Amino acid sequence: MTEIHKELIKREYESYVIYSNGAKVNNDNILKIGSKLSYYFHILYSHFFCKQGFASSSSTKRIIRELDRIKPDIVHLHNLHGNFINIELLFNYLKIKNIKTLWTFHDCWAFTGKCVHFENAKCFKWKYGCNNCPILFDSPTAYVDKTNWCYKRKKNLFENMDLTIVSPSKWLSNYIKESFLKDYKLYVINNGIDLDIFKRSESNFRDKYNIKNKKIILGVASSWSKRKGIYDFFTLSKILDDSYIIVLVGLSKKVIKSLPNNIIGITRTENQQQLANIYSSADIFFNPTYEDTYPTVNLEALACGTPVLTYDTGGSPEIKNLIDKTNKIEYVLPKQLVKTDFTIVKKYIDNILDNKQFFKVKNVNLLDKQNMIKKYIELYNKLQTKEVN
Repeated sequence: MTEIHKELIKREYESYVIYSNGAKVNNDNILKIGSKLSYYFHILYSHFFCKQGFASSSSTKRIIRELDRIKPDIVHLHNLHGNFINIELLFNYLKIKNIKTLWTFHDCWAFTGKCVHFENAKCFKWKYGCNNCPILFDSPTAYVDKTNWCYKRKKNLFENMDLTIVSPSKWLSNYIKESFLKDYKLYVINNGIDLDIFKRSESNFRDKYNIKNKKIILGVASSWSKRKGIYDFFTLSKILDDSYIIVLVGLSKKVIKSLPNNIIGITRTENQQQLANIYSSADIFFNPTYEDTYPTVNLEALACGTPVLTYDTGGSPEIKNLIDKTNKIEYVLPKQLVKTDFTIVKKYIDNILDNKQFFKVKNVNLLDKQNMIKKYIELYNKLQTKEVN
């Protein structure tokens, strides 16, 4: 969102950003709304009443006042389930004002009764109406099942408006076409990354951790969990010999204290350049995610010249579109095989490492964020001139 905004300003468009989580920015065109109190109230409301997206009335009214002041030609929405906005107030306003709306889905939340992903739970009730949610009690404070209520309310809110949808992956777009949003115009615009930062680079990372002669298996996540595959790394650590070392970025200090000797834990990098240095130092990037839309960590690793091994999860296997077709290496691993015999993970890793010289990106420029931004701006112009088709 920020990258698109910067480019719009550079091209002399009038652009504004409204957000909630993160540090405040001193810029007249960037507005931070909400407070910690309202944020935590929304979290509690979501957990106790299973109605995420239906609190935060005061902060949403402020957004509406800003929209009245700005009078935008297009409103571009992103993630609306960050506990900061009331979708009922927002969408009723967008419909009354008949504002052209572009919505980029980063997961499945918009067309389900609660969940952001459902494949791991093997639940497809959203196709006809959510109820008896199988993952409701994944949250310890979820006491009531209001998924059917939320599903019906979303369906009513998101219908009959001037809406265009963007998906970052073909995988997600296929599900959108099966949802109650199927009649809207839908485009696939892949996420992009900054190639000025994510590229092959030299660093002292191996020397710093005294792992100069080790084969580094890298994992990166903003927040690790079971669905991100953290336990798969723990299992993998038990079947590796001393020639390997696992490096995980994004762990909490508590988890780091309990790691086995062959896993190095890093809480977070100081900046993206430091992360690019770690990607460049690794021999292979392993992404054992069980739920994902189009993970940019795969792109970052590829841009730094590091081979990727990923599960056949969501849009993660779509890196196939970026890899040279002459490459015969298997780098998408079926989750079903892992469940029956986890040693196959090491076999895939070893095969990639033995044939690393053949693992090549088709065209690194395909990863460039500028491609993504260009497509969004082209879409804005189409919406403005009613040429969407």
